[in-house]
Amino acid sequence: MSSSPNSLPPPAPDPESSSAIAAADNNAPDTATTAGDSPPEEPICSTTTTATTTSSSSSSPSDGAEDPQPDIPISWPPDGQLSSEWVHRLIATFDWSSRNVAPSQFYSVLPVPVFDALVLAASKLLHKEPNCVSIGGLSPDSTVVVVGDVHGQLHDVLLLFREAGFPSENRYFVFNGDYVDRGAWGLETFLVLLAWKVFMPHRVFLLRGNHESKYCTSVYGFEKEVLAKYGDKGKHAYRKCLGCFEGLPLASIIAGHVYTAHGGLFRGNPAIPTLPKRSKRKKNRKVNLQQETNTLALGSLDELAKARRSVLDPPWEGQNLIPGDVLWSDPTMKPGLSPNKERGIGLLWGPDCTESFLKRFQLKLIIRSHEGPDAREKRPGLGNMDEGYTIDHVTESGKLITLFSAPDYPQFQVILNPCVFCCWMKLMHTLTCKRNV
Repeated sequence: MSSSPNSLPPPAPDPESSSAIAAADNNAPDTATTAGDSPPEEPICSTTTTATTTSSSSSSPSDGAEDPQPDIPISWPPDGQLSSEWVHRLIATFDWSSRNVAPSQFYSVLPVPVFDALVLAASKLLHKEPNCVSIGGLSPDSTVVVVGDVHGQLHDVLLLFREAGFPSENRYFVFNGDYVDRGAWGLETFLVLLAWKVFMPHRVFLLRGNHESKYCTSVYGFEKEVLAKYGDKGKHAYRKCLGCFEGLPLASIIAGHVYTAHGGLFRGNPAIPTLPKRSKRKKNRKVNLQQETNTLALGSLDELAKARRSVLDPPWEGQNLIPGDVLWSDPTMKPGLSPNKERGIGLLWGPDCTESFLKRFQLKLIIRSHEGPDAREKRPGLGNMDEGYTIDHVTESGKLITLFSAPDYPQFQVILNPCVFCCWMKLMHTLTCKRNV
């Protein structure tokens, strides 16, 4: 492959597909595991890591009645401080506009100045967070909800909030990336999550997915979605989103024992050869700078903390490989650590690597996302994603879980208004024409 160190090679088509919202509930043995549901029977702490499992979409109103039109456009609070009422109004307005407003008129719902203010406020918070955020100080009755890929399925995200509860002092949310692309409402979904982040910065944590990049959003639909919704201001809005993507943290550690990241594990930084001091008597002495390219080792949390994450497209070669690994890597049943040739970036890691990582950092659970049902159909030895999650590795120290939270993926909203429906169908054609690239 030939490319600059900071460019992303065209990976194979991102193999994600439909599934249910799922996560860990230590009271439900047939769902994903909690922080305390690991080989040692004693709970790590009394805090649960949980979410709701559903197999149906929330994309159509249940009673068929028309929702009343909210007051639009949305305005920014005069004091710049978001409130619960403001966030819930944003949610209700987006829910209504997704059914009644043509994409090309979205700017009339959320004007550009309000968009700018929200993205700027969120970006300032996100860029200040470390690469791996630590979620601690949990009370005995705290709940941490971990959410996998949502891919612009706004109505399913709203259903998730209704089922699991909205963020609160005792209810934390960790979103594991891939907010945009392929779904029709990636912009609205991302903005709703940014609003929660601004309002409750220490209760809502947004991690980066591989689709929060310039490469993926230009191929899988988000760029065209933003251009369609903001018209002549679309390029401006898209650039603001890209800048916000760069600030998203890469991983989290919950209660000291649960590691979450979009793709998963990562390699250690490659050794940089040091030049020996040149001898005055041996001016023509040759220095061998050949690096060991066939040795891979798991990275440390210290190395993760020092990685440079502010890149639009994580590099697949060079020295800054950790961001690409964290966002693009996949588990396998084959022992060891190897390049992820199928994707062209990131790693494949086996159960032995999961055990080593858990034991080394005194963890009990790894929660990652990144793969839907269609991906798993082509991955022998790993479970399917029909329930929205799979338990991939079970080791002496704990477990590895893959979590995918986009039901019936990809899905499009059927809108009763024929005019608006036609507008959406035209946008959907634009968004999906490159889906199988």
